[in-house]
Amino acid sequence: MASAPQPQLPLFYKDLLPLNSRDHADWKVGTMENAAFLAETHAVPLTSDEFIDAQRHFPIVFTAGENPLPIALFGLNEGVNTFIGDDKKLVSEIYVPAYVRRYPFILARLHQDSDEMSLCFDPTVSVVGKHAEGVELFDAQAEPTEYTKGVLDFCRRFEEAGQRTKAFMDELGKLDIMMDGEISITRNDEPDKPFVYRGFRMVDESKLRDLPTEKLEALIKNGMLVLIHAHLFSMNLMRNIFQRQVGMGLLPTPDATVN
Repeated sequence: MASAPQPQLPLFYKDLLPLNSRDHADWKVGTMENAAFLAETHAVPLTSDEFIDAQRHFPIVFTAGENPLPIALFGLNEGVNTFIGDDKKLVSEIYVPAYVRRYPFILARLHQDSDEMSLCFDPTVSVVGKHAEGVELFDAQAEPTEYTKGVLDFCRRFEEAGQRTKAFMDELGKLDIMMDGEISITRNDEPDKPFVYRGFRMVDESKLRDLPTEKLEALIKNGMLVLIHAHLFSMNLMRNIFQRQVGMGLLPTPDATVN
């Protein structure tokens, strides 16, 4: 079974195999017992479709660089995830980004010169394999089961959401309302030693307010203004993440880069 071409694997994925009825006719999918693959990830990709749900749980910021993308912050420092317990499981009360729910499956191009995408999976995860128990991937006629069809549909919808996210980010770029982010957090017991976080992008509220009326009205009509406000509201959760790290005994770095 040949792996799919992978010049650079996405976050979490260590290898990719295209799912097919020839090689995986009798393979099954078990239950993901924990989220160990996520345990040392402090920032997870997010689609614009998810802003409303995610903003209640995580700060939503944008990556630095020429092509910024939205991310949900699970921690303020590299390798720190404040929503993973000692049992390597996600805490139950949070919204789980679609990027995480999709794993270990993904739609990927098997040939770089083709736009056709195939359903693949990470074979290094034992949850997918030749198991005695689990959900079947193919039926007796070597056709995809309802489970597999559902996975494929979810991955397709994720890709579509990715396109909408790109359009959203392109529009933010045209409006020129982004700025380099900086958050300063102080502890009550050390008010003279602020913890400063940089290395991310965010919407500049003053630039947003100064947009011409017609552009603001356009943002209202196309739904972007609601998403922008969700991002801005979520920034208040930076202190929550900070406190979660402190509670875990993982005192954040005083001057850190979030990326």
